[in-house]
Amino acid sequence: MNKVYRTGAVGALLDEYENVISALQDVIADVSDHTLAAVADTATTDPNCRSIQSVLAHVISSAYSYAVYIQRGSRDSVPGVADTLRTTATAYIQSLTDAFAFTVNVFGQIQDSELEALDPARKIATRWGQVYDIEQLMEHAIVHVMRHRRQIEKFKLVFASR
Repeated sequence: MNKVYRTGAVGALLDEYENVISALQDVIADVSDHTLAAVADTATTDPNCRSIQSVLAHVISSAYSYAVYIQRGSRDSVPGVADTLRTTATAYIQSLTDAFAFTVNVFGQIQDSELEALDPARKIATRWGQVYDIEQLMEHAIVHVMRHRRQIEKFKLVFASR
């Protein structure tokens, strides 16, 4: 198969984001509806990390939030995007595809020269207190998906051992 690579630094970020989202989709493709909703971590106090379902809802809402931050820059306050629970892995796979498409659309207006910002006035202040330029926020978004993919892989091992 011939991989088509997007051009420039924006293209590289989008290609890597697509890669990690695809890897997450592969991990969840075989998750049953029952396993999706089952509690895997009974000790956590984070409601976003109790089940595969809650983790995926969080990942998708975060993907939209990152894109909206980039779209709006630091001009506006960005409200959180609600975590929406879905009942099937197929629905999550489609929602991940949709979130990525939304991000690609946002980046249609971003030039490579806009990715890095040394001027604090051009940085994006997030509701969780971090301040990023566009490149840093996308790097965070990429690693965010990777960390939660790993978490879901571990949840699947928990369920396999029950």
